[in-house]
Amino acid sequence: MFAGQMACEALNWILKRYIKEERPRGRLSARLLPNHGTNRMIEMHGKGYGMPSSHAQFVSFFSVTLALFLLFRHVPHPTDTHTPFSLGGRFLLSVLALVCAGAVAVSRIYLSYHTPKQVMVGCAAGAAFALVWFAFTTYLRRAGWIEWALETRLLRMLRVRDLVIQEDLVDSGWARWEDRRKRQSFQVQGKKRM
Repeated sequence: MFAGQMACEALNWILKRYIKEERPRGRLSARLLPNHGTNRMIEMHGKGYGMPSSHAQFVSFFSVTLALFLLFRHVPHPTDTHTPFSLGGRFLLSVLALVCAGAVAVSRIYLSYHTPKQVMVGCAAGAAFALVWFAFTTYLRRAGWIEWALETRLLRMLRVRDLVIQEDLVDSGWARWEDRRKRQSFQVQGKKRM
């Protein structure tokens, strides 16, 4: 997902320089400036171009990618210490991620950093790129390119692993912690007996 997020950022950088649409300049309401009394014109705080909204694009990419992963790629494996989310739980988590992305997108308009059009284009670009990225990584996985890359000397030297698919990170850490506690407890009991 990190590589996809970086590629999405590169896409946003290219789109902003190609479209070259400025950020909005507008009125800041008195409710946001209670000590100033009336509405007044402000300049935008953000720097650079506004089209598409990078925040909207990034959170859309992240939430759609997360939803696709949880619903279509994640293979839960229950263990003695962990019961993974059911499909319904993963669906609710996906909906929550999409709602949070929507809240971020709306905040960009509310705070006058972007126009509604800039935010909608950012959301569309992020969601579309998430679909393309998911399809691309699915192809790489099925064609064996991920496994091939993981076997290269460089990635083995860097200890890069595909933990997301093959191992439950939460359970793995918990199981190691439990084993260490049992060994320490056993050692302490052995010393008390002596």
